[in-house]
Amino acid sequence: MSRQPDQDRGGDWVRYWRDPDRPLEAMHAHFVGHVFHPHSHDAYSFAVTESGAQRFTCRGAGHTSAAGMVMAFNPDDPHDGESAVELGFTYRIMHIGPDVVRAVLDDVTDGRGAMPLFDRPVVDDPVLARALRRLHPALVGAADPLVREERLTAAVEAMVRRNARGAAAAAGESELPVGAQAGAARRARDLLRAAYDQPLTAQQLADAAGCSRFALYRAFRGEYGMAPSDYQRLLRLRRARALLVEGRATSDAATEAGFADQAHFHRWFVRCFGITPGVFRRAGAGG
Repeated sequence: MSRQPDQDRGGDWVRYWRDPDRPLEAMHAHFVGHVFHPHSHDAYSFAVTESGAQRFTCRGAGHTSAAGMVMAFNPDDPHDGESAVELGFTYRIMHIGPDVVRAVLDDVTDGRGAMPLFDRPVVDDPVLARALRRLHPALVGAADPLVREERLTAAVEAMVRRNARGAAAAAGESELPVGAQAGAARRARDLLRAAYDQPLTAQQLADAAGCSRFALYRAFRGEYGMAPSDYQRLLRLRRARALLVEGRATSDAATEAGFADQAHFHRWFVRCFGITPGVFRRAGAGG
């Protein structure tokens, strides 16, 4: 995955990320003086405004997206854009190819949903804004595959269910019968336990469970109270704790337990246990 070097021009800055394997891109930017010429994308574009406000023209009308609002552009929707306030605006935007959206919707609706269309270029939807804010760092931060796929599914589903037409099949249609949920969740749990330190994908878990990714996600949360990615992280933290008890260095414990880097390990260790890995390791050193 690639990330374009930052650009800084008179107060404007841009950070750009692109998935090399599928049509999925993300940008975090602040613009004061930049003015977008009318253009369009061959992907769905979802953006959440973090500060300031952006004004733009789309589908023959003017719109403004202020802090907390979401912008939604269909593929080939012409639009321009510029700051609506003196201090500029900051936003996070994700360009998601139709094939990626189709794959998510097929998983959610068992292939029964039509491609979505968004009638309103700007929506005030805190639930959707939160989903997009969670997706963006998972993409640009090279999160585990499970985390990326779960957040991508959550964002697309929130966008479609709450603001689109043409893909409104009920989510429950792809859920497992009550009696089958426990078995599917258990099979996925067994794979997570066997390969907790490996970069498992959502599809690998779904294949092991014998159901769709979306159905597994719902079943797993219902059975174990957390998403598969959270359970995977918990298993890694438990393994790292055991290694620290043995006296292993924190960097070695992080790597052997499957964490991508020590900073990520440190952050989640503190979040879950309230102390740093170093403090935990030294606690058994006597004194």
